[in-house]
Amino acid sequence: MGNLPSFRISQIKPFSRTGVDFAGPFQVKAAMIRKIKVTKAYICIFVCMVTTAVHIELVSDLSTPLFIAALDRFIGRRGRCTDIYSDCGTNFIGTNRYLQEVYSILKGPRCVENAVDNQIRWHFNPPASPHMGGLWEAAVKSTKTLLLRIIQDRVLTYEELNTVLHRVESTLNSRPLSSMSSDPNDFQVLTAGHFLTMAPLVSVPAPHDPVELSSISRSKRWSLIQQIHQHFWIRWQREYVLSLHERSKWTRPNPNLQVGDLVLVNEPSAPLTWPTARVVEVHPGADGIVRVAKVKLSTGKIYTRPSVKLCPLPLSD
Repeated sequence: MGNLPSFRISQIKPFSRTGVDFAGPFQVKAAMIRKIKVTKAYICIFVCMVTTAVHIELVSDLSTPLFIAALDRFIGRRGRCTDIYSDCGTNFIGTNRYLQEVYSILKGPRCVENAVDNQIRWHFNPPASPHMGGLWEAAVKSTKTLLLRIIQDRVLTYEELNTVLHRVESTLNSRPLSSMSSDPNDFQVLTAGHFLTMAPLVSVPAPHDPVELSSISRSKRWSLIQQIHQHFWIRWQREYVLSLHERSKWTRPNPNLQVGDLVLVNEPSAPLTWPTARVVEVHPGADGIVRVAKVKLSTGKIYTRPSVKLCPLPLSD
């Protein structure tokens, strides 16, 4: 595997170099009124090329003016970016008609003119190279695939879907990237949210049990949004934790867990809360491979867990 390009590892303000992609469509309606027309909506996903932070904008169609408006909202909240990267080829996800509409937006003269006015350099990946857009394709997969599975045949209003997308954005930006230090008493992890707010992202407290949620909420629609977010968190957490475990053949020995390692504990937790622990004791087998370890949580409690439930986080230098 080759090294990352220089624009992915240089120290720069978040979202200065951004990848962009579209996902959708989603079924939405203007209001909670019977027999109201159901329309389509799309999401525009911006991904920071350095910090991997995610910014999501909801648009009602794929027209050029609405994409420029989404870009203006993005710049207004995250600051002006210097470079934007996007796909350019037949490898976009979706139908040919959807692809042509996306191409016409990204390559349209009004879009280019708007980029020049904002001093933005636009970079298109060469055709037949989807791997070059893996960063934003992963964000699209995490957002669109899970949302479609969770929402299913429900039709949300435009505001409800926008609220869900903002929560999804916070969820994606809360994922642990690396440990903050090698201090055995430090359980803090670095997340993409730290680069945006200089602190971990938090969410409004809500019950974990959908039954409790529906019993205390006076609004059924708000309860639905809470349940969708809770379901997304559970699916996303499971998927992200699995991605931290390599599922390749043992062609070479993998590093064993060591005392002092900061690990992510694969257990149910509240949204935007990632249980972390420090390894305090390891139990290697006869072959020298550690399959069981004792870990200490930030609360001071010590548990014994199998190594498959512990995901070591890289130490930030």
